[in-house]
Amino acid sequence: MKKIYYLKTCDTCKKIIKSLPNTDGFLFQDIKEEPITVKQLEEMHTLTKSYEVLFSKKAKLYKEMGLKNEVLTEADFKRYILEHYTFLARPVIMDNETIFVGNSPKTVQKVIEFLSNE
Repeated sequence: MKKIYYLKTCDTCKKIIKSLPNTDGFLFQDIKEEPITVKQLEEMHTLTKSYEVLFSKKAKLYKEMGLKNEVLTEADFKRYILEHYTFLARPVIMDNETIFVGNSPKTVQKVIEFLSNE
């Protein structure tokens, strides 16, 4: 499956998606309008082997809820991601058995290189 989980109100997501080559055939899911399901999150976890990798510590709620002062488990990361879309690191780009998570320049460059070779 080729899918991009993003937030359409996020300028960073929009900029990254605009820069990607060969996105024909990808399904785009705005996680605010269509929240991710347990099954979708588990599919992402299968590829990353970690809910923490999928969790955004940059989220405003992370600081507001004082989560940075807590020791979170994998179960906590999963629960928070499912409770509120803002906790999913964005964008998440899945191309069958390959996944890219987040918006670091290094990750974006890897996605562009990967999709350029498709």
